[in-house]
Amino acid sequence: MDLSLIDLWHQMGNFAKGIVFVMAIMSIYSLTIMVQKWWSLRKAQKETIKFAPEFSQFLEEDNLTEAIRLAESYKRSHVALVLGGALQEVKPLIQDGSVTVGDINSAERAVERNMLLEITNLKRGLAVLATVGATAPFVGLLGTTMGIVNAFTAMAATGSGGLAAIGGGIAEALITTAFGLLVAIPAVWAYNYFTTKIDNLTAEMTYVSKEMIDYLIKGVSGEFGRSRFTREFNASGGAGGPIAQ
Repeated sequence: MDLSLIDLWHQMGNFAKGIVFVMAIMSIYSLTIMVQKWWSLRKAQKETIKFAPEFSQFLEEDNLTEAIRLAESYKRSHVALVLGGALQEVKPLIQDGSVTVGDINSAERAVERNMLLEITNLKRGLAVLATVGATAPFVGLLGTTMGIVNAFTAMAATGSGGLAAIGGGIAEALITTAFGLLVAIPAVWAYNYFTTKIDNLTAEMTYVSKEMIDYLIKGVSGEFGRSRFTREFNASGGAGGPIAQ
């Protein structure tokens, strides 16, 4: 007997149809997250590629106003979102030459807080992909089990063990298994891809934030921080000598 997929669908029991319907929802949901995540990461990376060299140039020129304005203009860049808020906090201190080691530590903590928030935002949706990838095969296996049950039920009803009696149930079982794998495999691939991508973006945020903190540390022993920091350092006895530029 030659059965098409449509014929098999009509011959499926309500339970198997429900399994297929659930997996279709899981597939659509995971595909939606894949597209959204790919697009947002792509935009973030493109903006960061433009932002990072310009930001570094402004730091080298001690042009904090333009650096902050630049960070505010790149709304989708993960690096700009992390550094913009931290630099905004220390800008008044830098401009009046009152930056201390404590201020730099405060800026570093602000960078870390912003990084945690941004990493959490970047990882949003990955849990869904992981859940779909892990559970879809088992949902399909549930349909497989019920398909086998239907095959044996048909065998008992007809009193025959021929393929004509059990073929529909076996086909139903295999289709739900295949559907579960088709849903799970892309979700697992996407989860691994986005996890690696986010790790790379995290490395970018860490690198550029360290560059900014190095800029502040050098500045403390430089022109904009020399007056107050040097007095505090000398008052403490000068242990360890001044910070080298």
